[in-house]
Amino acid sequence: MTRRTLPPEQLALGVIEGQPAAIARAVTAIENDLPGGREVLDRIFPRTGRAHIIGITGPPGSGKSSLVNEIIRASRADGRRIAVLAIDPSSPISGGATLGDRIRMLEWHADPGVFVRSMASRRFGGGLAQHTLTVAHVFDAAGFDPIIIETVGTGQDEVAIASLAHSTVLVQVPGLGDSVQTLKAGSLEIGDVIVVSKGDRPEAQVLARDLRSLQTLRDDMEAMMETWQPRVVMTSSVERTGIDKLLNALADHRLWLRDTGEWDRRTRSMLGTEIASRVQRSLLEEFLASRGVQDDLIERVLARDLSPISAADQMLEALRRRT
Repeated sequence: MTRRTLPPEQLALGVIEGQPAAIARAVTAIENDLPGGREVLDRIFPRTGRAHIIGITGPPGSGKSSLVNEIIRASRADGRRIAVLAIDPSSPISGGATLGDRIRMLEWHADPGVFVRSMASRRFGGGLAQHTLTVAHVFDAAGFDPIIIETVGTGQDEVAIASLAHSTVLVQVPGLGDSVQTLKAGSLEIGDVIVVSKGDRPEAQVLARDLRSLQTLRDDMEAMMETWQPRVVMTSSVERTGIDKLLNALADHRLWLRDTGEWDRRTRSMLGTEIASRVQRSLLEEFLASRGVQDDLIERVLARDLSPISAADQMLEALRRRT
């Protein structure tokens, strides 16, 4: 039996009222560009802009999902409604993904104060789904605060998540070698809070100490600047320790964002990223639809009558004329 399709105005009202079924349908409509999805977003968007969006990233196996589960537990204990958007890896060939909310965090499925949703990263790269922030707007309008975005933890998403969140939590795991290697790829610099997970392991103390030493060096360099000094927090999902310190650090960062005006600056950057991502996707779709023009240009490049750069310029010009 197929579900009855609700009109956009009714679906939007259900989202604003926090109805789980309406939220799920709205997310599906927006994520898949279904008819009515854009109208739902237009109707609920004036209700957004209040939630604290937190990105959680780190290497695979670092315990991100277990950490998120404990954040949910602590948030619910404080009476907060929390939403989690978990980005799952996609096959580069089929585009399919194992959507993790079906196999993790199952203890919260009956709690109306928790909404967990998985999204496939698909082919858009960076470990982040195309509609990540757009779907977060649905949770925001429904009154969830905070909203957690958990990334795949591969490639450059450790850096990319910083453009989609007010606060970024970088999870590091002990036992992967020299902790100084965490400086690679600029990932350490994007962490507003750095979590050493699996704190029940003896080597976690060493990693936390080394990271704090690195932060001390950074603090000395930035002592004269009015900037946030990233916190290093050690947690253990097994022993359920350190979660309160993590939440306190995030609360302090949220307050700092508000007090300094950084909240507005980061929000502007996040929305700019969302708009640019949509434009990029639309241009890609237009490009893929222009097969005839592409083939002609490729033939000219193969014949060495045209350079690849000039071919790209002509393709862009053709797309501009179509719009």
